[in-house]
Amino acid sequence: MYATTLAGTRHTFPDLKSVLAAATPLRSGDVLAGISASSMAQRVAARYVLADLPLTTFLSEAVIPYEADEVTRLIVDTHDAGAFARVSHMTVGQLREWLLTDDADASALAQLSPGLTPEMVAAVCKLMRNQDLIAVARKRQVVTAFRNTIGLKGRLSVRIQPNHPTDDPTGIAASILDGLLNGCGDAVIGINPASDSVETQILLLRLIDDLRERYAIPTQSCVLAHLTNTIAAIEQQAPVDLVFQSIAGTEAANRGFGIDLAMLREGRDAGLSLARHTVGANVMYFETGQGSALSAGAHHGVDQQTLETRAYAVARAFEPLLVNSVVGFIGPEYLYDGKQIARAALEDHFCGKLLGLPMGVDVCYTNHAEADQDDMDSILTLLGAAGVNFVMGVPGADDVMLNYQSTSYHDALYVRDVLGLHPAPEFEDWLMSLGILDAAGRIQDPRLTAGASERLLSYGGVGK
Repeated sequence: MYATTLAGTRHTFPDLKSVLAAATPLRSGDVLAGISASSMAQRVAARYVLADLPLTTFLSEAVIPYEADEVTRLIVDTHDAGAFARVSHMTVGQLREWLLTDDADASALAQLSPGLTPEMVAAVCKLMRNQDLIAVARKRQVVTAFRNTIGLKGRLSVRIQPNHPTDDPTGIAASILDGLLNGCGDAVIGINPASDSVETQILLLRLIDDLRERYAIPTQSCVLAHLTNTIAAIEQQAPVDLVFQSIAGTEAANRGFGIDLAMLREGRDAGLSLARHTVGANVMYFETGQGSALSAGAHHGVDQQTLETRAYAVARAFEPLLVNSVVGFIGPEYLYDGKQIARAALEDHFCGKLLGLPMGVDVCYTNHAEADQDDMDSILTLLGAAGVNFVMGVPGADDVMLNYQSTSYHDALYVRDVLGLHPAPEFEDWLMSLGILDAAGRIQDPRLTAGASERLLSYGGVGK
């Protein structure tokens, strides 16, 4: 039992997860789950309780029992007590204050990451303003590599997302080339297939790999099929670079995705067995999103932001190249409007970075949400300032297969230009070698660029 008195009113909370839920900024998913604070006064009271809570509390009280959940067991069994020692004497409020000091620099945060549990990070996040989330996250660089190096300071990578409603190779190729000629694709060329066929997955993997090899593009490919399909494709010697899977913060929610931790280990081992990497061996690509456990009926009464952060413990165990919070994809039932989506985007990026993950964000919304592209422009700019590792590049910002709104190739160029950011170094060198980027890092009009850019445009008949 946790309690505090605020303005003459006694507020009580039966357990740790109820404190975390009540302290969370308002969002529709927690209201839907019946666990949100009943008033702003109760929310403030919960934050008072949380601020005074010793960090060691999170090592003795689990929000989901150890015996009932393999994600909890992973969190507890992999906790680094030595790394935690630096902050073990602190409360949640004191941790917030320390994170905002100059002492909490990039090196200190990197050393601390293994000592933090997701629940500690979720808790401190709930006490922070948006500017706090930006200020701390931008100090933490998380660098990963496969065929290029992602996450270096002053860099912003972009996933080309060339989805097609019928998996048409010509349409997909056109979208890929559009992205490449706009300087995108250094995070990954990643296709969400419309079909769940392993044969289609292999066809699309070969399409990307043919283009990549033909032009020696220093990037990686991924077809975002279910893990079991990808393992089957690897068994058929398909050109699999990254092994993808959606993950969540509870064992039950992961079962809803058709996976468990053992299967993720099998997938990572299979990806590594192909030895297709060059500059680094980060072979996993994970996607997450606030509300996924609630939508699966697997939230155990825990708020969606805390569960999202628990998903990062799952990701951390497999040393991924990319982790992508698809922040507004599930819909207004979980994040109602642009304000809630913006807060969640900054929360997810902050929490992932603090736990040592290479965080990207799909700045997105569904068409029935109370949001528009102006909201996405603002969120994209905030994330760029926060040091996000990568964002999405979707043709026209409108995904015609998944039917939601994201960010376009031109949006990525905007945020790189405004904030003085560059692509991954190996990819930037390649763009310059083809004349797609000039010496000042500006995109050149392919109609005015001779040689390799014209050959790119003619690939597979596109542009004829």
